[in-house]
Amino acid sequence: MRNERNKGKGRKKIFLTALALSMIAFGLWFSGTNAASFLKGYLLFKSGQVNSADFSVKTAPSNETLSLPEEQGEADADDEVLYPVRPETGDNIGNLTIPSIDAVLPIFHGTDEDELLKGVGHFAGSVLTGENDNSVLSGHMDTVFRRLGEVAKGDLLVVETSAGTFTYKVKMTRIVDADDRTVIVPKPKATLTVSTCYPFDFIGPDAPERFILVADLVSKE
Repeated sequence: MRNERNKGKGRKKIFLTALALSMIAFGLWFSGTNAASFLKGYLLFKSGQVNSADFSVKTAPSNETLSLPEEQGEADADDEVLYPVRPETGDNIGNLTIPSIDAVLPIFHGTDEDELLKGVGHFAGSVLTGENDNSVLSGHMDTVFRRLGEVAKGDLLVVETSAGTFTYKVKMTRIVDADDRTVIVPKPKATLTVSTCYPFDFIGPDAPERFILVADLVSKE
């Protein structure tokens, strides 16, 4: 009976010793990690000795430069201001070059008859060329755009403005009704939409359809 008691005490002593060693090891690990600092801060916060403002994200000193991920840098570059001064209606804002038909055409801000009589009109409700979104150009089929029907998918459209040279590649052509407003809808990236009346042999002021080129920005200089 006495031997049984001694064995029980021995097992209990071993268990307590192992437990104590485990707690010491855990304490050493805990004190060497951020967990201890976090718990201390949390307890101070709950006791009211500090407030939530003290847990703000640490920022770099003003004399240090923060490096941005590559994709963030690219996003910032896309958001640069290309046109600090916006054009007025009637202003000549650049030229449209269509190499496949040997055309170099002046672009004017606005699509009233005054602008369209002088060259290609830029729809004032759209972004300027080079900017993200949908830049819309229009012209008469019997003047500046009389050969627009010869332009095909894969051809280039080059726009030169005060902000640089922007090259677009035609991704599709389509024919829509004259009152189709999808021509001017916003786009998720820099897009150039070029529109003229259709059919090209139509005689009169109210052509029933529009011939459309849709091109994506592929380079800028």
